Amino acid sequence: MLVCLMSCGTDPDGLLEVTVPSGSTLSDVADTLVNRGLIGAQGPFKLYARIRGDDRRIKSGRYELYKGNRWRDILEKLTKGEVMTVPMTVPEGFRLLQIAPRISEVTGVTEDSVLSVIYNPDLPASLGIPGPTSEGYLFPDTYRFAPGLSVESVLQAMADRYHSTWSEAHLVRLKELNMTENELVTLASIIQAEARHNSEMPRISSVYHNRLREGWLLQADPTVLFALGGPRSRLLYAAIDSVADHPYNTYSQPGLPPGPICSPGDLALAAALNPAQEDFMYFVARPDGSHVFTRTLAEHNRAKLAAQRERDQIGSNGHREPSH
Repeated sequence: MLVCLMSCGTDPDGLLEVTVPSGSTLSDVADTLVNRGLIGAQGPFKLYARIRGDDRRIKSGRYELYKGNRWRDILEKLTKGEVMTVPMTVPEGFRLLQIAPRISEVTGVTEDSVLSVIYNPDLPASLGIPGPTSEGYLFPDTYRFAPGLSVESVLQAMADRYHSTWSEAHLVRLKELNMTENELVTLASIIQAEARHNSEMPRISSVYHNRLREGWLLQADPTVLFALGGPRSRLLYAAIDSVADHPYNTYSQPGLPPGPICSPGDLALAAALNPAQEDFMYFVARPDGSHVFTRTLAEHNRAKLAAQRERDQIGSNGHREPSH
């Protein structure tokens, strides 16, 4: 079996991409290393590898090696499995439909195939997550994966990153709030979707906690957009009414929706666990993404009119009106 080596073509110092297929022998590896000038002679290299006990420990995968690397360095990479990795970044607030293409790119699996794995009803239990689906539990972060890694391995790594956020202090606080883990993550996902400024997350959290405590409808626009299937430039009452029976429509359905609507990050989770101690019951978005927080419906209506005047002013200046 031959070992494939190819120049990356981007490094003037002789960086080579080396692929060791599964089942390659030490002779296969050494022969190609000689042919590409990474080692000088096959025999001494093989003897050195056997003395080190590395002759049967070389792992398959894709590696980056430099011309001029010492034999020891080459063997350490090949036996430790220090394969090439590529980054995959998932921003806070991404939905499964946005995450799937990035997993597809890393794994080489079609996006449809990735989605079929993601939406497998058995996936949440296999990943140890409490949601009705994996929505909200594939943690937003920058990961590094070996190209061609399985979809299941990528999902497990993202779920493991989610599990790592739950410290003992977080679990104690969750119990104090008398909330389930899924309820907390669901609330955090709504906070994540609402906030344009991270500093406002604890205050947004307090409004929703206050509404839940008082038995009010949450009336969270992002949950309705989730029910509608995605973002819209404007959310009209007709659209809200069109999904009145949807379990994620918090304008018509009491309490929290069944599960998260996106992947919340560390700050949103912290805000859900530790809301600001304030008595605000409403908030309205301004054109710059910040919010005006109010206590009464009359104050809220005045804040809405002021925000609309700001948007109208921006529109009259020829700027695009931002969506909420």
